[in-house]
Amino acid sequence: MEKKKDFVVRFAGEGGQGMVTAGEGLAQAAAQVGYHSQTFSTFPSQIEGGPTWCQTRIAITPALSAGDELDVLVAFNHAAYEGHKGEVREGGVIVYNSEEFQLEPDGHSFGMPFEELGKSTGNPRASNMVVLGAIAHLVNWPQSYLQDFVVARFRRGRANDQEIIDSNIKALSLGEEAARASGFNLGELASPVKPKYTQVMIKGNDLLALGAVAAGVEVFVGYPISPATTILVFMERNLTGPGRFVYQASSEIESINAIVGAGFAGKKAMTSTSGPGMSLMSEGIGMAWMAEIPVVIVNVQRGGPATGLPTKTEQSDFLAALHPAHGDQALPIIAPGTVEECFYAAIAAVNWAERYQGPVILLSDQMLSERAQNVPRPDLGKVVVEKRLVYSGNNGYLRYEASTVSPMPVPGGSGSYVANASEHDPMGDTTHRPDRHVQMTERRFNKLKLLQDSTYEAKHREAPIAVMPWGGSKGSMQEAYDILMAQGQKVGWYYTMYLHPLPAKLLEELRQKELVLVPELNYLGQFGSYLRSLGVRAESITQYTGLPFKVQDLVDQVTERVRAAQGGMVRV
Repeated sequence: MEKKKDFVVRFAGEGGQGMVTAGEGLAQAAAQVGYHSQTFSTFPSQIEGGPTWCQTRIAITPALSAGDELDVLVAFNHAAYEGHKGEVREGGVIVYNSEEFQLEPDGHSFGMPFEELGKSTGNPRASNMVVLGAIAHLVNWPQSYLQDFVVARFRRGRANDQEIIDSNIKALSLGEEAARASGFNLGELASPVKPKYTQVMIKGNDLLALGAVAAGVEVFVGYPISPATTILVFMERNLTGPGRFVYQASSEIESINAIVGAGFAGKKAMTSTSGPGMSLMSEGIGMAWMAEIPVVIVNVQRGGPATGLPTKTEQSDFLAALHPAHGDQALPIIAPGTVEECFYAAIAAVNWAERYQGPVILLSDQMLSERAQNVPRPDLGKVVVEKRLVYSGNNGYLRYEASTVSPMPVPGGSGSYVANASEHDPMGDTTHRPDRHVQMTERRFNKLKLLQDSTYEAKHREAPIAVMPWGGSKGSMQEAYDILMAQGQKVGWYYTMYLHPLPAKLLEELRQKELVLVPELNYLGQFGSYLRSLGVRAESITQYTGLPFKVQDLVDQVTERVRAAQGGMVRV
């Protein structure tokens, strides 16, 4: 029998039962021995309880998505079994907690008393290791993989470390024995091939925060809001030392005003929030645009509007990010598509803010923020950090006189000026003159031209029809695209995390296409409508379930749209 190249497990139950801990533990153990692994977690917004699940994918090649069908479903309660059993592939296995419910023998499920077996080790928290031991047996994993993971995880220099390690290893053995007694086996998972580069297992929000630190962010002010809170927590713990300042504000209004002040004072400043918080920041963002002050606003998208789906994923804030304030403004937007890209997107956002001297939106999403994945360790030696032009001449300087970016005075130095939220003249004084409003509006928009030189991906440029995902939907579409290519479909591929302004050469290519298909997690097809406004014949493939795209759904939809388009195209 051919060895498995891919393995997908879902842990489902009630919040607080340890599904996320189990899923991330399995992913970490796999990454430790050389597999590629990825997790996706989804849970309700209450502190504890409610339907929760975590999916782990393990593969011998990079995992691009969380996976469609399940090889194993671990059901911690009956509701989880009923809710997820339909996701298990033919030939897959359901492992259920026999303390919670019982199933009649059906040829594809078996029960174990998770907590009872865990407590029998003397460690009441070892039930997750019982489950992992059983899963390892189902794909003929050497128990040493998990045992080495246990040692690495729990050897922390405490007096009872060995006791904890021994109980967890015993729990692994109990799970293995139960799985062996069930008679189930899914076939052997192929051995890992360790990459030659150094990897780190990390979540998107943490890597984004690391990128911001690498870019030289000195001031971070934020207010807790799902799913962006962990960025604030990371900064509180790590953005330390002389010249650095982190503060948990009392509201998002305070956050944006604080970082605008820091940006005016010459500091690289950032905040993080989600949709509701960015709505509150609207006026402050408008001031940063009007006064031309560099700041970065991270918006980790969730389901909306209003409170919406605080812990689910969506890509429905693009239009709000493009025009977050009233009046004529269109903010630069950078949206990472993978966990690895979160690092580089943060650096690019800070650089953009410094280069064009204004606010930049870094648009992430919940599926990236909570996704744990092993990625190449960023090479800090390759990081390019930009700094704003700083004025160093004499007083009497006209800050806003040029038609594009001009050196920015720093308080305490020469060239002092008023950073005015009202319309202003070249000095910064308030004015209502029509000619000045025209002059300053054109100056603010002209600066965006400095950001049109970014990179993008392109494959099969000759194809008249192309796909162009954005944000966290990149991985699912990339995997679907590989399937389409294997099927002989003639479809092009375009992708960039620099959404506004788009790279000039990319936009030129897109305008030549007969059709550009845009998968995005929203109802309105927001990025597709933006492309149409730029003269691109774009059509969105939308989904608004609060969950990521499934790969096969994208394969089916792209195939259907391509056939329909080809049947209706009239060539001149």
